[in-house]
Amino acid sequence: MALANRFRSGISFFKNVAVADSVSSVRSNPHGGSLFPALRNYATASAQTTANVKVPIALVGENGNFASWLYIAAVKMNSLEKIESDLSEMIEAMKTAPIFAQFTKDPSVPRGTRLAAIRDACDQAKFAEPTKNFLSLLAENGKLKNLDAIVKKFMQLTNAHRGDVKVLVTTVMPLPPAEEKELTETLQEIIGAGKKITVEQKIDPSIYGGLIVEFQQKVLDMSIRTRAQQMERLLREPVDFNNL
Repeated sequence: MALANRFRSGISFFKNVAVADSVSSVRSNPHGGSLFPALRNYATASAQTTANVKVPIALVGENGNFASWLYIAAVKMNSLEKIESDLSEMIEAMKTAPIFAQFTKDPSVPRGTRLAAIRDACDQAKFAEPTKNFLSLLAENGKLKNLDAIVKKFMQLTNAHRGDVKVLVTTVMPLPPAEEKELTETLQEIIGAGKKITVEQKIDPSIYGGLIVEFQQKVLDMSIRTRAQQMERLLREPVDFNNL
């Protein structure tokens, strides 16, 4: 119970934080801007009339923009699961074939050669046409080096779409099962019923004690390391004896 109480005391402000639900809240980035019109075409090319598709969580930065536009297109085309599966397969292939991965990221490789290789790989893997087009756009614009980061952002959106919430908990040692259960129940109260919570534990002795909880782009740092740093800053501040 003590763990849950400590956690609740630190996260009350989260309940007042509204998650932006419109892609209009995603900041644009001048880099890679040439990709956005093509990705927007995904969202209008489908015959399905899905109006005002919104991203479940707002992502920022170039990679977040790519992921957001692809998500909107995937939802409108009713291809979310297929595209998610295709991208996961591509990431796994790049992990098991480092030479191919290096080839896709090497800036010295001519654009046409890189594009042809990606399209051929997509055809052999029988990827969906939107996946193939998206990877081709990245290849053509030299953005394949960002693919892993883009896919991670995309997975955040698909998880949120399904109501899944991944929580990363950093501690100095593994949480006992009873405390992990207590923490999960507390998070469930905060995040809301109907959402599936998955807790992933990370061990980091450098935080000295306490815990750091990360979910839905929020970070609650209750580590001893951070508290010590805050105390050090406080002690370094000059004292105004006239106000004592």
